[in-house]
Amino acid sequence: MADHKVSVSHDEVSDFLRQERFTPADLWQIVHPHLEDSPTAVIIADDSVQDKRYSHFIELVKKQYSGNEHGLVKGIGLVNFVHSSGNDGDFWPIDYRIYHPDTDGKTKNDHFQEMFMRLVTHKRLKCSTILFDTWYASVENLKLIHRHGWTFFTTLKSNRKVSLSKETGYQHLDKLIFEDQVKGLLVKLKEVPFMVKLFKIVAPNGDIDYVITNDLDHSVNLFVAELKNDNRWQVEDFHRGFKQLTGSEKCQCRKARSQRNHLACCYHAWVSLKVKAKQVYKTIYQIRKELFSDYLMHELRYPKIQAV
Repeated sequence: MADHKVSVSHDEVSDFLRQERFTPADLWQIVHPHLEDSPTAVIIADDSVQDKRYSHFIELVKKQYSGNEHGLVKGIGLVNFVHSSGNDGDFWPIDYRIYHPDTDGKTKNDHFQEMFMRLVTHKRLKCSTILFDTWYASVENLKLIHRHGWTFFTTLKSNRKVSLSKETGYQHLDKLIFEDQVKGLLVKLKEVPFMVKLFKIVAPNGDIDYVITNDLDHSVNLFVAELKNDNRWQVEDFHRGFKQLTGSEKCQCRKARSQRNHLACCYHAWVSLKVKAKQVYKTIYQIRKELFSDYLMHELRYPKIQAV
């Protein structure tokens, strides 16, 4: 059979990105069959910035804080929900939003609440625990999650105020004395109408995390809080693979629709790599490397451009 070469021009790719209309709902459709969902699974919420610091005319680019850069950077912000079957289990992106308040007027917390409600009303998962960092630990977010019967684990900044009793009043977290760090403290977080359990987690390097949860059961101890806190590394692993393996930061199309479609395709590409990696018991990094290894070996044997 003859070898038919398929040529894809730059204009065809540009037209495709400009004319299509992919949405986060498309991601859910392809990833849903692969989830290992259970009551012990968790949702991890976090954001990342697609670095576009050298771009000047891309519509969705704005200056925003990047955790990787520890400062402001020009880029496209993404808010992600990742489903995890456990600390050592599979994790998959299930929803995302592009953060650009200039066009839709929405904050990151608005996107968080919108995606959480989609979990409750549309996705109907077996899991009912959500993890997130201090950025999303607003009073409104905590109340929304608690109102719908979900459990949250989140970190707080040390300047948040809690009360141990009416007699002591409210005080900053870093002023509290933890007599029993394993059991944590039952506290009232300011402006939150329900009690939460507070843990102080001290890392080997001396860094301190204050973790709260609305699960007041006696079985929720420091070990559980640390485990849930450690679960969050999986969303960082997703962010790293998303950028390194899908080319999410490389698109230079100027129009917002093209950028949105490009990022949607990157989510699909990541899922495709993950599905293939699970089938052959390899990592997504190995799968991605093999795609180019075959091409490079062929070029070494039969170079299109001959050395002179």
